[in-house]
Amino acid sequence: MNSNGNMVASLLETVMVICFGLSWPLSIRRSLKSRTAQGKSLFFEVFIVIGYLCGIVAKTILHSYNLAYWFYYLNTCMVSIDICLWFRNTRLDQRREKGEKV
Repeated sequence: MNSNGNMVASLLETVMVICFGLSWPLSIRRSLKSRTAQGKSLFFEVFIVIGYLCGIVAKTILHSYNLAYWFYYLNTCMVSIDICLWFRNTRLDQRREKGEKV
């Protein structure tokens, strides 16, 4: 692929990762506000993190440190925060089920 093709492909990948990443702050906000794990899937979020980590490893192997590379890290951090909130909210759900005040 020529240089222009690589630039376009890199730009498109960056836009894709940014678009995916835009949803995570909203998900984190919802997790913080709702204080429940209902409607969240730990399984789904773990697979998302695995996908982002694969993107990071692929970029590292290829020494392709474009803007998308750094957004893979940012997105991984945000999903990881949401996973931590899932565990917190699951504990809160369990306490509510026992009738404890949360």
